[in-house]
Amino acid sequence: VASQCSGSSGINAEYGDNEQPWNTMKPDIFACIMDFFSSNQPVLLDEAALASSSSVINADDDETTIMIKELLDTRIRPTVMEDGGDIRFVAFEDGIVKLALQGSCSGCPSSSVTLKNGIENMMQFYIPEVLSVEAVDDEIVELQNQVFEEFDKTLEKDK
Repeated sequence: VASQCSGSSGINAEYGDNEQPWNTMKPDIFACIMDFFSSNQPVLLDEAALASSSSVINADDDETTIMIKELLDTRIRPTVMEDGGDIRFVAFEDGIVKLALQGSCSGCPSSSVTLKNGIENMMQFYIPEVLSVEAVDDEIVELQNQVFEEFDKTLEKDK
């Protein structure tokens, strides 16, 4: 599994080995997901970590950051989620919006075009303070990568 995205409408899993057909990979991926849920491990990080790097509006957010988060939640994220991805707000510094791409967006060749031509243009249209938009990894992406590496090791042991 190369990446995954969990949302309110389901789980999207992207696997990197294109030589294996989906119907071969699906049972292993499904078993891994079921094993994870039966382990009672938390699906998300604690609320403090999520609030610090998501579109939750904090008391110390400036007006521009609030507008960025609202635009992400109302116009951008719903469209991206339709394609099995997600975008998380990480920071707004010196006119640059830093976003973490997740799910099918992470590692997608079209994501840079979507980021620049779609998201950046929309942000600049509605929020003139935005100079550019960049993709960055956040702690959730790093945690997902660790989990995937552990899962790959487990699959290799089972073979």
